[in-house]
Amino acid sequence: MSVFLAAITWLVFGQTLRHGFLNYDDNRYVYENPEVTSGLTLHGIVWAFTNRHANNWHPLTSISHMLDCQFFGLNAGGHHFVNVFLHTVAVILLFLVLRAMTGSIWRSAFVAAVFAVHPLRVESVAWISERKDVLSAVFFMLTLGAYVRYVRQPSLGHYVMMSILVALGLMSKPMLVTVPFVLLLVDYWPLRRFAGRRINQRIIFEKIPLLVLSVALSAVTFWAQTRGMVPVEKLPLMERINNALVTCVTYLQQMIWPARLAVFYPHPEDRLQLLQVALAVGLLTLITAVAILLRHKRPYLITGWFWYLAMLAPVIGIIQVGSQAHADRYTYLPQIGLYLLVTWTTSDALAFWPHRRKILGATAVIVIIALTWRAWIQTSYWRNSESLWLHTLAVTSENPVAHNSFGLLLLGHDRLDEAIDQFQAAANIDPGFVDAQNNLSVALTKKGRVDEAITHLRRILEWYPEEAKTHYNLGNALLQKGELSDAVAAYEKALSIQPRYADGHYNLGIALQQNGRIDEAIAQYQKALQDKPDYAEACYMLGNNLLGKSRVDEAIAAYQRALRIRPDYPQVQNNIGLALLLKGRPSEAIVHWEKTLEIRSDFVDALNNLGWVLATYPESSIRNGARAVALAERAHQLSGDKNPAILRTLAAAYAESGRFAEAMDIAQRGLELAKTEGNYALADIFAGDIAVYRTNAPVRTAAEP
Repeated sequence: MSVFLAAITWLVFGQTLRHGFLNYDDNRYVYENPEVTSGLTLHGIVWAFTNRHANNWHPLTSISHMLDCQFFGLNAGGHHFVNVFLHTVAVILLFLVLRAMTGSIWRSAFVAAVFAVHPLRVESVAWISERKDVLSAVFFMLTLGAYVRYVRQPSLGHYVMMSILVALGLMSKPMLVTVPFVLLLVDYWPLRRFAGRRINQRIIFEKIPLLVLSVALSAVTFWAQTRGMVPVEKLPLMERINNALVTCVTYLQQMIWPARLAVFYPHPEDRLQLLQVALAVGLLTLITAVAILLRHKRPYLITGWFWYLAMLAPVIGIIQVGSQAHADRYTYLPQIGLYLLVTWTTSDALAFWPHRRKILGATAVIVIIALTWRAWIQTSYWRNSESLWLHTLAVTSENPVAHNSFGLLLLGHDRLDEAIDQFQAAANIDPGFVDAQNNLSVALTKKGRVDEAITHLRRILEWYPEEAKTHYNLGNALLQKGELSDAVAAYEKALSIQPRYADGHYNLGIALQQNGRIDEAIAQYQKALQDKPDYAEACYMLGNNLLGKSRVDEAIAAYQRALRIRPDYPQVQNNIGLALLLKGRPSEAIVHWEKTLEIRSDFVDALNNLGWVLATYPESSIRNGARAVALAERAHQLSGDKNPAILRTLAAAYAESGRFAEAMDIAQRGLELAKTEGNYALADIFAGDIAVYRTNAPVRTAAEP
């Protein structure tokens, strides 16, 4: 049976091994999070326990992502493999635990099979960011198993082991805070620990330590999610309650008919009709009443129904984090209670039917086949971000988050007109959606519609004057337009609102640098690195400015830091070569230029710099005339005979190879081009070079080109 359960799980979700990362949360959880992409380190483990991770606190989940990067790097297939593996383990453990608790093999197997392949499971398994679901599920199933063992063989050791598993589950996903109540339900049925109609006090007392643990972890979670919580002023309590009631019924409907599933469902806010809420209240009340009335004859109704409600309670939206109405992932563990309820009720209801086993067996096969087919199709929508958002937009309406996220994907692929349309659609649906408004301005700026972007941003700031990102985007647009003073003012305003803003400091540094305020620019790059130590671009710009101030040793240190962060950064490899040449270390400079050309063979500056040193350096062991000619000719070809500095390198390379006539011709062309550009200082240098070539001698210098 375990093999069968594993087989149907992989039949549905094995396709995810060919899927990529998504542009929705996967960046924050994995591929743009340096603490995670660095792999498993002591620093990373400490960070996982002491910091928020995407506005959550789930250190074991964070560590599992680090382990994925340690073993698979950023190969998304490896990360997906772990998700599917953990879900498979949870499925098999659920079957084994239910069988141990109830003694029923086939009913337990059916519940586990539905849990394995129901289309509502797709979001939890196919989305790398939902690692917390599948990891916490494994610990939850182990907790149930350990609890059964404790109940049947009471001992302190068994209780401690069970408590440790609860703690591990909570550190994977704090949604497990209601586990003590679920264990109480399991005591009622199927463990039947209640003495008649009375509750054994021991049953209550043994849950108290677990409850204390849950409360403590809830407090930590509340702290972690504070930034993502929607204030009551924006979403009143009554609207939350109404949506919570309707959501409980929506999940019932989706369990029975899992169609039009999406990654994001917009919150209805005040748009729910009174009739919808009243019908939801009526249905929930009716099911609850039936469960209570039949609790002695059908005790599984109590366990199944209240399992569903209890496990759903932490994510039902009374404390609203994010702007979703509900989410498929929130049903991952809660709906197991409904599967229990339906399975045992159906089996008992048909107890006296003739051919009962054949009917139930055939029905179970049909249900599992249908769910497997629908889940396979639903999983296919998660193959990439474009497929996911197109499907979401097709099955939902008035969905600003989907329009905005799809717009970001298009923006990243320079499909600017389409991105602008998506951001505009999101802003039209929800004018107060500041992220969409900001992204629209970014797309307009990138499209070259800078004045339009500036007007748009200033209009946003009239509504939301304390939005740091909007001031930052305004600074970017003004910087692109060349209005440096206004750009500096916009960045400074953004930083006054949000002092720890690495990108704000970085771009302020660029604006100051272009304004000639180099010392101030250096200070801003340093602040950017304080806020974001792995900011390779800030290291690069800091190095450039330090080099411009002749602080060569500090510049080399900044470049080296950038290369530790991103070894394949060609601009840094090139510029550290220049700095090392200034320090009289040509061999090391050559190594970096060669590395630059390995990364990008058409990098003109590196071709020119390396060619120059190989042609002109005083030490014969450094020079290589033939290689210098090849490099200079390639740089000249790429520059289109329009760069006098490259013509000077080409002339020097010809001279080093003994081709003095060609050297003089090229140098003369460079002299004329320098004069045409008004660069008379360079023209004078060419005149000096030509005088040297007339004596059939090459240029010798340790200076940079």
